[in-house]
Amino acid sequence: MRTIFAATALILIAGPAIAQSSEHTAGSIPVTAEVMADGLAFPWSIEFLPDGAVLVTERPGSMRILSDGQLSPPLTGVPDVLARGQGGLLDVALANDFETSGTILLSYSEPGPSGTGTAIARATLVRDGEPRLENVETIFSMDKASGTTRHFGSRIVPAPDGSLFFTIGDRGDQDRAQDMQDHAGAVLRINPDGSVPADNPWASSAEHQPELWSKGHRNPQGAVWDPLTESLWTVEHGARGGDEINQPQAGLNYGWPVISYGRHYSGFSIGVGTEAEGYEQPLFYWDPSIAPSGMDVYDGDMFHEWQGDLLVGALRAQLLTRVERDEAGEVQDEERMFEGTFGRIRDVKVAPDGAVWLATDDSNGRLIRISRAD
Repeated sequence: MRTIFAATALILIAGPAIAQSSEHTAGSIPVTAEVMADGLAFPWSIEFLPDGAVLVTERPGSMRILSDGQLSPPLTGVPDVLARGQGGLLDVALANDFETSGTILLSYSEPGPSGTGTAIARATLVRDGEPRLENVETIFSMDKASGTTRHFGSRIVPAPDGSLFFTIGDRGDQDRAQDMQDHAGAVLRINPDGSVPADNPWASSAEHQPELWSKGHRNPQGAVWDPLTESLWTVEHGARGGDEINQPQAGLNYGWPVISYGRHYSGFSIGVGTEAEGYEQPLFYWDPSIAPSGMDVYDGDMFHEWQGDLLVGALRAQLLTRVERDEAGEVQDEERMFEGTFGRIRDVKVAPDGAVWLATDDSNGRLIRISRAD
């Protein structure tokens, strides 16, 4: 595998990449889709650097930089991961002080003697000479590792106050999402050094893990800080239906597996139905499932019609959906785009110039830039 990666990298850095472009429509808007990079091994997350370069993680355990049309070799210093099933190297995000500190944040499946668990690390991105990571430090490891290879989450969202939100799925064991002494099936919040914020809802509770922010989540693989409502929004996988968009609030329970708008893969019902006292309702849900992945809020000039809307990628349904919202942030409608055009979409990011970038979930994964053609 490393030999294949190395050979691919040599081909890609030998000269400027030639972008392949095609014309499409996004709703009624003519757009151009450009392949900015290909040959990536299951890219999971993309992040824009201040100089216009793009960080990209590959689930088998590599990170690269796309700059001036060239894709770097894998960076050294990346934490060891156990790339099995849905696990591996997952999200990457820039710390709020990145421009002065060079600090980035990573989520990954951390190997251990009793199995794997979702972990969060911080590191310094160094780009003088060969790009690399230095000062790598794991600042969070989930409490109960397991042998399962699914439902790791995991997106990282630095909040304006400096705290870090991140998500962890139920690790394939649904009851863990209702165990308050378990990090699984939750949105969590920590300080940049890994300590617990004093205003976390259960920071001083002996009956809860102190990092917990909200519980009852199945497998949230999309999360974003929403400037419209000044709050965290997440999107998570249901089972056979019941994918959800939520706005997780401190100390609240979002129901999995007690309530759900989906059914088990066997066809049997889940929990007690779609609602019950003490459990929150989703702001939007899909039934049947689209298998939602990365999510971003559109904030730019290129597609002014989408301002404030949510853009959500889908794996099973192989599409990009625009979830329309009003000026107060209330969900109004949904528009599905590019269905079956690009394959499984793993991540969605709005670029500084307003273009929309997609990462496709494939052994020959691509980074695709969607720009306005009219």
